[in-house]
Amino acid sequence: MECDISNISMPGDAGIKDIFSMCKSIAIIGLSPDPTKDSHKVARYLQECGFKIYPIYPKEETILGEKVYRSLLDIPEPVDMVDMFRKPEIADSLIEEILKKGDVKVFWLQLGIVNNQACAKAQEHGIIAVQNRCTKVEYERLMK
Repeated sequence: MECDISNISMPGDAGIKDIFSMCKSIAIIGLSPDPTKDSHKVARYLQECGFKIYPIYPKEETILGEKVYRSLLDIPEPVDMVDMFRKPEIADSLIEEILKKGDVKVFWLQLGIVNNQACAKAQEHGIIAVQNRCTKVEYERLMK
């Protein structure tokens, strides 16, 4: 298996701090109800840090006490950040949903996830793109 390497210019530490300062709501794509999964641990941490989370998952009615949505487009409120815990190829269709939603400021692909094409498209439309980084790790490192 070949690993994809990020070739998209991403924000440095100051830019990541700015992201966390401006974002109040985060849609977590692939938020598992299983508390042992990374997506659950990260979402719980972000929720405990004061972020409003929107779980996106194909099953369940609630996760971490929040209503579960099947799609980003089903969320009736504005979403500042989309944090993706899915396979890299999902980012191609997800960026299309983000563009349709029209209010997302940050497209974040979790640690180990790289999709240069989707991130380039995000940037072309004025959306900040971050890939192959963990929101929890970066928040702890820069904001605590």
